[in-house]
Amino acid sequence: MKTQIDHLVIVAQTLEQGVAWCETTLGITPGPGGEHAQYGTHNRLAKIATPAHPLAYLEIIAIDPGAKKPVAAGAKRWFDMDDAALQATVAVEPRLVHFVAQTNDIQAGRSALKVLSIDRGPALQTSRQSRKGVLHWQITVRDDGQRLFDGVLPSLIQWGKPDAAEPLRLHPRNSLPRSGVTLHSISVTHPSADKLQAAYEAIGLAGIAVETGPANLSVTLHTPKGPVTLQSHGI
Repeated sequence: MKTQIDHLVIVAQTLEQGVAWCETTLGITPGPGGEHAQYGTHNRLAKIATPAHPLAYLEIIAIDPGAKKPVAAGAKRWFDMDDAALQATVAVEPRLVHFVAQTNDIQAGRSALKVLSIDRGPALQTSRQSRKGVLHWQITVRDDGQRLFDGVLPSLIQWGKPDAAEPLRLHPRNSLPRSGVTLHSISVTHPSADKLQAAYEAIGLAGIAVETGPANLSVTLHTPKGPVTLQSHGI
């Protein structure tokens, strides 16, 4: 199983707020994204790839007030976006809350986590339009929408249809120009660091330092404004 960082998740109260935050904080305007009918959300994206993280991009995501299809009654959006504490936080300012890891075998990843008594959720098939065609992917989303481990256990994603010969041919990075922002480093602290480290190893995710401490995802980006560090602070 091969696993690597796919994208960072920034939740905003509105997409307009998220774009303004990106321009002020990172010095760039994010590129186009799309709509997620299943969850009533929409996003904007920016490539942050480097040789060490060749797939990496930044996702700014918000609840879409103009969603064509209402979210099913009782259903929860992904990334804890219906959580009251998270919503109160992002009403003040967009926040880094999570990251997603790309794998070449999402079912094996789910099974490896179950051995550790971690239910990452089912692998849901979804899609959206992009400028270069329809993007297809599978992503783990729990019925309760929870990210787990205060957001520092990644959701798993596998791009392409299950039988795709070239699963990464249609990937968001391929329709995004260089943004001027790159991912320099990512580190994690958590009270359950040993269990979290075991989970990373189980899914084949390497290169992320995990230390014992308050729950936090810390990411340093190189930007037109210089180094910028984003932190989740356990939200």
